[in-house]
Parts: sequence; C-alpha cells; structure tokens
Amino acid sequence: MSLPEPLAADIRHAVASHAPGVGAGSDGNADPRGAVLEALRLVQHAEGWVSDYRVADIAALLGMTTAEIDNLATFYSHIFRRRVGKRLIMLCDGASCYLNGADALRDAVQARLGIGFGETTPDGEFTLLNVCCVGGCDRAPAAVTGRDRRLCGPLAPGDLDALLADAE
Repeated sequence: MSLPEPLAADIRHAVASHAPGVGAGSDGNADPRGAVLEALRLVQHAEGWVSDYRVADIAALLGMTTAEIDNLATFYSHIFRRRVGKRLIMLCDGASCYLNGADALRDAVQARLGIGFGETTPDGEFTLLNVCCVGGCDRAPAAVTGRDRRLCGPLAPGDLDALLADAE
C-alpha cells in the first residue's frame, strides 16, 4: 500500500517547510525527522487513524525506519494506532481531574456507553480513551472531545448528555 499522491505531496511540503538550517542535516537540507509528527497528523486527519501500512509509507517517504516512526506514533496519545469511533471522548486522568471527581465522571461515561477505556461502542459511534493530561487543570475534571479536540470542563456526571453531544 502506498500513500495517495496528495497526501504524499502534503508530507513532502511539510518536510520542505522546515526553515533551512533548522534541524538541517550535514548536507544543509531540512531534516525529514522534523516532519514526522506532521506526517502522522496528516495521515490521521485523512484516514482517521495511522495503520501499520501508513507507518511503513511514512518511513519510506522520510527515509526512516518503521520502528522510528512507530516509536513516535505510539508515544503521543493523540495519534491513534487503531481505528477509533466517529466520536472521541478523551477523559483526563491527571491529578487535578482525579482530585476533582474524575472517577464519578468516568464511571458515568462508561456506564452510559457500555465500554471501557480504549474501546469503541459496537455501533462504531464512540471511542473512550483515557489520557494522562489534557492541559485543562483549571477546568478539572476535564475531557477533550471530537476530532477537533475541544477542551470541556469542569464536568460532572450530570453533564453527560452535553459531553456526548459535544464529541462529534
């Protein structure tokens, strides 16, 4: 499987967009390693997740190994290495959220959807993920929803309908 040409062109553009001299290799050209996250983001935006095939495609395009690409892809919780549902709910399990009632919110979401963390509802509608921090400690307990990553909070179990509606 190979990258569709428009997607490959976008990734090549991301590599070329690195300022000369910044992250440059010994030849003075931009280092394609600086574009790995952008390449992963572009693939995920186009296809909803990053498959093993796409990891191999990105590696070939950037002149890197699949292990190097996979290491980065699996490090970031916002890069999905498995298919996800149409709607995403990423609940924060950071200290601020934990101290402000995230357990009750988690329990309510899991009971309503009938799934645990890392799972997708049988109809493919919702995927529930836990992430170590969503950067919303001032809004704890917080979540990030939807493909455009909206920060929601503070949340309570009573906000469940709004949270699920916001996850589009």
